[in-house]
Amino acid sequence: MSAEIINLRQVRKQKKRQDRDKAAEDNRRKFGRTKAEREAARRRRDELENHVDGHRLETNDHPDGNEPD
Repeated sequence: MSAEIINLRQVRKQKKRQDRDKAAEDNRRKFGRTKAEREAARRRRDELENHVDGHRLETNDHPDGNEPD
């Protein structure tokens, strides 16, 4: 009769690694977005900013807010 000898330290490390991987997978599912989704959102935001800026009635080109004399 021969029992398989296991190293408890290695087993604990392996379990901890699996738990971290599971938590990372859950976080990716909850919070993650693909690169294409991020790029699409950035492009849409830029388009909206340009649209709003294009409809301004006046521009304030002077940092102090005063017109030059």
